[in-house]
Amino acid sequence: MNMDNSKRPLLAHACILSANICWGLMSPIGKDAMLNGVDNLNLVFMRALGGALFFWIVSLFVKREHVPLKDIFAFCGAGLLGLIGNQCCFTIGLSITSPSNASIVTTSLPIFAMILSAIILKEPITGRKALGVCIGCSGALILILGSAVAHDSRVGDIRGDLMCIFAQLSFALYLALYRDYLRRYSPITVSKWMFTWAALLMSPFLVPHAAQTPWHAVPAKAWAEAGFVVLFGTCVAYLLMQKAQSILRPTVVSVYNYVQPVVSVSVSLACGMCVFTWKQALAVALVFSGVWLVIKSKSRRDVEAEARKQ
Repeated sequence: MNMDNSKRPLLAHACILSANICWGLMSPIGKDAMLNGVDNLNLVFMRALGGALFFWIVSLFVKREHVPLKDIFAFCGAGLLGLIGNQCCFTIGLSITSPSNASIVTTSLPIFAMILSAIILKEPITGRKALGVCIGCSGALILILGSAVAHDSRVGDIRGDLMCIFAQLSFALYLALYRDYLRRYSPITVSKWMFTWAALLMSPFLVPHAAQTPWHAVPAKAWAEAGFVVLFGTCVAYLLMQKAQSILRPTVVSVYNYVQPVVSVSVSLACGMCVFTWKQALAVALVFSGVWLVIKSKSRRDVEAEARKQ
């Protein structure tokens, strides 16, 4: 076996692990940045603008793809759902709830993706998938109800939890509606236009807000934390994930989502930014179990392939 080929799976695992560590760190680091002068709206705009600049620069060093004008305008909707709806809601939710709750909720994405794929793409709903959805949703419900009665922001806040859940729903809707575009174009091309549209759509609302922000009062630590969120939590992590997806099976990639809350909760506890209760532990177990059942279930492609063999 060629040495380079033997190292490809190892490199892919290192990429997806690093991506999820970046996303896991993003919750406590982003939360601290928002507690020290970089408010949620400014952080959202920095992510969109930073992502647009990053992917336009990267696109200069890869093979250029021709994108028809109608597809460029179609990416406007993709940017609205996949970035504005996702990143805006998640960042604002993170500013309200605890980093641990925000990271736990992100692992529910496969559940929302399965539900919307069944409705929009007519993917089959097996008994295992249905059971996974029920178990995962019960975990999310426990998390939300625990936040509703909590009197400590370090435990969680129901408003922030719901915003983070809506962020996952928005991204799942983007995956279902724009699946053909994701297959037609490279990740760099998709990201370039999505981030561009997101930055353009938010500019009329957030540029005036940014102009009124007392940036001189933001400490260097908060600037560094915001820079981490933009560069590593938004740009680098996405590139690493795409590299891993080109080599590893989707189920393997999905399993690495469990790394995020482990990293986020560990760092948040060490920094005193969250309190991990038995209810949260139960919610984690249920959400993880539900997601595992969903990602291990057969897709429509698997069902059709089995039917052809019969």
